[in-house]
Amino acid sequence: MDKHFFLPQVIDGEDKSSPFKNRIRKNYRHLRKWAQRTKTNAFRIYDRDIKEYPLAIDFYDGRFCVHYFTSNKDEEGPRKDLHDAVIEALFALFNAGEELIYWRTRMKREKVEQYEKADDTGRFFTVLEYGVRFRVNLSDYLDTGLFLDHRETRQLVASMAQGKRVLNLFAYTCSFSVHAAVSGATMTKSVDMSNTYVEWGKENFRLNGITLTNNLIVREDCLKFLEQESGPLYDLIIIDPPTISRSKKMEKLFDIQVDYPFLIERALRLLTQGGTLFFSTNSRTFDCDTTLFRDCSIVDISKKTIPIDFHNQKIHRCWKINHGKSVQF
Repeated sequence: MDKHFFLPQVIDGEDKSSPFKNRIRKNYRHLRKWAQRTKTNAFRIYDRDIKEYPLAIDFYDGRFCVHYFTSNKDEEGPRKDLHDAVIEALFALFNAGEELIYWRTRMKREKVEQYEKADDTGRFFTVLEYGVRFRVNLSDYLDTGLFLDHRETRQLVASMAQGKRVLNLFAYTCSFSVHAAVSGATMTKSVDMSNTYVEWGKENFRLNGITLTNNLIVREDCLKFLEQESGPLYDLIIIDPPTISRSKKMEKLFDIQVDYPFLIERALRLLTQGGTLFFSTNSRTFDCDTTLFRDCSIVDISKKTIPIDFHNQKIHRCWKINHGKSVQF
C-alpha cells in the first residue's frame, strides 16, 4: 500500500462566489505535497478560517469528518445553509458524495467528559501517518481513533524512541506507542481504562506487523496504575489525559487541574535518569505550576507540536520534562 500511496488532486478553478470553497482548495493544495512526501493521508483541510463558517474539516483518505462548533448549548447541528455549503464544496472539489462526509457537533462539554458510543456501524478503515498505519472510525464514536493535533508530538516521541522503553498513559488507541515501536523502541507499555480502546490499540499494532510480546497493553485506571507500578523502568513517558473524566471503573472524578501534580510526580519515579516525560492537555484553562517539580527541567514545547494543518495555536499545550538538567530543544 505504501508503494502506491497517492493523494487526489483537488478539482481546479476559483469560485468568486464562495470564499469558503476557495479556502479549502488553497489549504489542500498547500498541504498535499507535504502529505505526499510524508506518506500521511489524514490531516485537517479547514480550521475555522472564516468566521461565518465555524467548522473544522478533516480529510481521512478520501473521507471527510466535519466538526461544527456550536455557539450555544441548544444547537443540535449546523444551519441548513451551512450544511449545504459543505456538501457542495466537498463535491465540487473532491467529487465526494454525502456518504463520504461524516458530521460531528462540538459543543462546550458538561462538567464530566463523555465518550459514549454514537452508532454501531463498525465501519473501520486504515489511514497513514508518516507511513504508519492506524485504524479509524468516523461514524461510531465522538472521536475517530486518531487525534490529528498530536501528529507532530508523536513524531517527536518516535524520533527519540529507538532503543528506549516507553510508557504511554491514557493511551487511547495506542498511537504514541505504535509510532515508538515502529521507530525501534525495545518495549512499550500502554495503559487505558477502556476495553474498546485497548482492543483498538492491539489492532493498530497488528496493522503495522508488530508483535504484542514487547508491547504490552494494560486495561487499568492510570492513577491506580501509577500507585502500583515501581521503577525506574522507562526512558520515555507520555501523559495525555482528558480534562475531566468519570467512569464506573474509576474510584473518583478525574480533574487534570487537581490531579496533574500526582500524575507527574508519580510518573517521574518511573523515569530513568536522563529520561524524558511529555505531558500534554487540551484544557484551555489549565495552569501548570512548574515550581512543584524542582528537580526537573521543564520546557513548554507547545508551539513546536502544533501541526502545519492546524491554524488554532491553542488546540493543545505540551511540556517536555527531564530530570535535573538543562534541556536543549
